[in-house]
Amino acid sequence: MVVNGPENLTLNRLVKKQSSCIIGDSCNLQTKSISLTINDILNKQILPNTSLYKQSALVQSAAAITMLMFVCGLVNGVLSLLTFQNKQIRQVGCGVYLFGSSIISLFTVVIFTIKFWLFVLTEIHVIVDSSIVRIDCAFINPILKLCLNLDAWLTVCVAIERAISILQGIRFNKTKSAYTARRIILILPILIMGTVVHEPIHHDLFEYTTEDQMERHIVCILRYSSSMQKYNMFILLFHLIVPFAVNLFSAGYIIFRSARQRSIAQTNRSYKQHILEQLREHKQLLISPVILLGLALPRLIISLIPGCINPSDNPWLYLFGYFISYMPPMLIFVVFIVPSELYMKTFKEGITRWYRQICRSRQ
Repeated sequence: MVVNGPENLTLNRLVKKQSSCIIGDSCNLQTKSISLTINDILNKQILPNTSLYKQSALVQSAAAITMLMFVCGLVNGVLSLLTFQNKQIRQVGCGVYLFGSSIISLFTVVIFTIKFWLFVLTEIHVIVDSSIVRIDCAFINPILKLCLNLDAWLTVCVAIERAISILQGIRFNKTKSAYTARRIILILPILIMGTVVHEPIHHDLFEYTTEDQMERHIVCILRYSSSMQKYNMFILLFHLIVPFAVNLFSAGYIIFRSARQRSIAQTNRSYKQHILEQLREHKQLLISPVILLGLALPRLIISLIPGCINPSDNPWLYLFGYFISYMPPMLIFVVFIVPSELYMKTFKEGITRWYRQICRSRQ
């Protein structure tokens, strides 16, 4: 939850308890769409001291989707790790990047699930504990953003390396690419964290009670000046648009460069025919960035909504946008492994080897 500048605030900090406040009333506590979280979406939807089975359809659906995404993300992460743990695959930078992405995928789905249930159970049981809210606000939220952005940039690294391999041809050095990939994986999280570190720095806690004075709540807010708000928007757009653009450019370069090389070697066919052939051969390079952009698009659109919003007005829309933004890290197996003959062969070999180890352990 983002608050724009001190001039728009009629809040008190946690140490100065406010007797009564309705979230969103006259925009006293502004909810900015740019940092909309599951807490903002479900804040007014959860009934206190009520079991999950008696909660609204929205809350139950959110819980069901969370667990479904947890299972799918877990399966995706395990299968991806089973593929990229192969040392031969990691002799090239792409394998190193995707191995790191597989680990990030598992970490993301676990933290994502913990965040959801931490918030829901706290609200259901009306646990007013500032330390829980502060951990969620200052640590869990930035870590989730770090994981999402890191996964996006690792796919960019894969696309760039594939383009470089086409450019260099037989001069492409696999050993050097793997070495470079390991160094980039160490540096990239630090660089990305530097772009989101302003969130925990500017966070604040706000305590309020409901109209009937019966329930006390603590929520996390981000207090930004107008300049910091612009910076926050720039960072969001940067992490969403640039990875897509680089992925798409790299895919186009690979297709047209390969077609040019083929047309020089095989003069019996036209350049256009070679392009169409390369499009069929490398169609997954175009499909992948389009899928990833499609999944990030709802988050981008919601983030561009001006002014303060009330998530309760259309909670299903915001819930959909929130959940779909966490899907890219859970699609590594589908986007990168399934379309690749090499990776699928390695995956099947890994499954066979794993099955034999289980059989030996039972004997």
